[in-house]
Amino acid sequence: MAKDKKPIKFSLQVLLIIVSILSIIGLVFIYSSSCIFASEKFGSSHYFLKKQIFFLMLGIVGFVTFASIPIRFFKKRAPLLFLGSFILVLLTFLPGISSKVHGSNRWLSVAGFGFQPSELLKLFLLVYMGFLFDKKTHKVTSLARVYFPFFFVLAITFLVLLKQPDFGSVVTLFITAMILFFVAGVKVSHLLISIGTALPFAVAAIFLKSYRLNRILVFLNPWADSKGRGYQIIQSLIAIGSGGFWGLGISNSKQKFFYLPMQHTDFIFSIIAEEMGFFGVILIIALYGLFCYFGIKIVSKLKDSFAFFTTLGFIVLITLQSAINLMVVTGLVPTKGLGLPFISYGGSALICNFCMIGLIANFVRESSD
Repeated sequence: MAKDKKPIKFSLQVLLIIVSILSIIGLVFIYSSSCIFASEKFGSSHYFLKKQIFFLMLGIVGFVTFASIPIRFFKKRAPLLFLGSFILVLLTFLPGISSKVHGSNRWLSVAGFGFQPSELLKLFLLVYMGFLFDKKTHKVTSLARVYFPFFFVLAITFLVLLKQPDFGSVVTLFITAMILFFVAGVKVSHLLISIGTALPFAVAAIFLKSYRLNRILVFLNPWADSKGRGYQIIQSLIAIGSGGFWGLGISNSKQKFFYLPMQHTDFIFSIIAEEMGFFGVILIIALYGLFCYFGIKIVSKLKDSFAFFTTLGFIVLITLQSAINLMVVTGLVPTKGLGLPFISYGGSALICNFCMIGLIANFVRESSD
């Protein structure tokens, strides 16, 4: 038994080291990419760095909290936690406490602090799915009693997220959910029916919002409107191409001088590639690849179905978000509002991601007792 405990603890240790390295890289390049913009707009080149350090401290508190609370608390209260986070997302539609950023009502503003409740919803939706799979593991192939109720919960969640709008989160959560269903034993034919049902709604969501359709058109040929809609992705590709093999050196980016928009959030990878070159690109890809590998190793050792499915959901979601972000900034998929986990500037995502890692550590500790 002791031999079985060592691999899962080692995998967790490596996972925590990877998360720490990604977070440190984030701090370095948030400052490097944002210092000019922050100095111009806020009068301090350290503005975003200081805020991200504060968010990181809150994330560590979240990690410790979620790693310490007994697992039975999450098992018993998973529906209430999901419902609470869902209500918080609904509050973003109320004037006075919500704030609009880049045209989206995704933030709640309380006492001068902004929070994105959809990040909390992602966390507790996956906890809730783990709870449901734990309760109905042997009945998951039943369409009427299990699969349709699961899909109904997802559909309501997606409708609310689309209303914000947050199409990127809907895509990542849908793919994550399909992977969880597949692993749980749902028939492939049922999954294909679900994907086929969701596809027309996805197409409608794209055509009903002109900016989404424009993103598709820009993706197909950004140079057709190089100074307009295609400007951001072109500047991103220029940044990546300028890095060469070894890069221009940390803090030596040229694109951060107001050429590349959102350089410290969604497009921070472009600055990393420009300053660290091909070496930096391989490093980041390798770190996320190792995160997924050791995350799956942890999942494979978990015997409790609640821990198994919740952890798998966390690992798939974080890995998927990182993969989509990397494909967006390199022009492989249309632009979506997804940051690079643990690296991009942003408090809500960072804190909730650390809470996910804390809960994974909690599962590992309990499985080793």
